[in-house]
Amino acid sequence: MGLHLDQDAAAHRREVYLPLHNDQFAVPPQIDESAFVAVDPASLVDILCIEHDRVVARDNTVAYEGRTLQLPQSPARAHYVKANVKVRQYPDGTLAVFHGPRRLARYSAPGHEIVEVPTAISVTPCSPPSRTLRAASGRGLRPSLTAAARGATRPAQVGTKKPPSGRTKKLIANKHAYAAQAVSA
Repeated sequence: MGLHLDQDAAAHRREVYLPLHNDQFAVPPQIDESAFVAVDPASLVDILCIEHDRVVARDNTVAYEGRTLQLPQSPARAHYVKANVKVRQYPDGTLAVFHGPRRLARYSAPGHEIVEVPTAISVTPCSPPSRTLRAASGRGLRPSLTAAARGATRPAQVGTKKPPSGRTKKLIANKHAYAAQAVSA
């Protein structure tokens, strides 16, 4: 029995091979329920987006596919210049710029910012402010351990001053000798 045609091979696989294979290797499931889990459609948007790494320019903008995305002011940082950010392009064409887990801004497909009412989650910084910033804000916390004390002078450091060169010593010696001759004369 020769299997020369694709149709004959498909029929042989379907009628002979698969029933023998299933009889030998098939195992009944341990749980009769479906193994598929329902997914939240909102999470699919983040999964199916295209993500690109970018570096923020000196004017607080991000270049993406011929568009310039201006980052808005943020309560978390003064600016994002030279920060590594991720630009996400969603299936509907909208864009978003992320710095770590924080979304900085959303944009329409042409690159115009989509302004939203900020929520506590979107405004909350990832880490608490530094000791210096907390002390400067007047919250009564002590300044950082590395901050300079007011009115304190720094101790002199040994060996940090460059010694004068030999030529300078000669000029100073000659000047003193000339001054001594002028006084004695």
